[in-house]
Amino acid sequence: MKLGYSILTVFTFVFLMSCGGGDSGPTPTPVPVIKAPGKSVLVAPANARTCEEGTNITTTQSTVTFSWNSASDAQSYDLKITNLNNQEVVTQTGIATTTATATLTRGIPYAWTITAKNTGTTTTVSDTWKFYLAGNGVTNYAPFPASAVSPLPGVVTTPTNGKVTLTWETSDVEGSTLTYTLYFDTIDGKQTPLDANKNLTAKTKEVSVNSNTVYYWRVVTSDGTNTSTSVVYTFKTN
Repeated sequence: MKLGYSILTVFTFVFLMSCGGGDSGPTPTPVPVIKAPGKSVLVAPANARTCEEGTNITTTQSTVTFSWNSASDAQSYDLKITNLNNQEVVTQTGIATTTATATLTRGIPYAWTITAKNTGTTTTVSDTWKFYLAGNGVTNYAPFPASAVSPLPGVVTTPTNGKVTLTWETSDVEGSTLTYTLYFDTIDGKQTPLDANKNLTAKTKEVSVNSNTVYYWRVVTSDGTNTSTSVVYTFKTN
């Protein structure tokens, strides 16, 4: 009897377990989807502004007010200001409004962008605008320093018939006719340029290259009165 009772009990327990189902636990809470913020539209200082006055603090510095339109699904903004002469960067982060001020050196060309952010992992960067901060007694401003378009800095590129086409972008706030001198070498981008790379009128130049080599290049832009020099860019051939 004890053995039969035990078998019946075990059978009943197994039957109940198999038919009763397991406890699936609480229903998981859906993870909210956070949209990427939209792209801010810049307002001021205006792009390619000839002479942004700012508010003079000293003979060498002024405060500049930056403003932009709000971006969809954005909770804060980061402001990035780049000195185009030396590539020094000033940043302000976590801005809750659509305006900010910064103290900058006068007589210098600057570029600025706004990055829209929220609690998600994706951020959105605005277009890049450039301006000259007014300097004392300046009547003619140098062109904006050239920036590399192709090849992009640091990339590995494939030559075509042993050649690579360099392309850059620049502008002059006074609308002067510009000429370019291309420095191109495998040392530092500062070696004496070839005569064929001087007084260029197009913002592009095809150059001969070797495979598996790192190249350095920079561009000096002239408006006939003043010049500006880009930073040194690099690329590698495969």
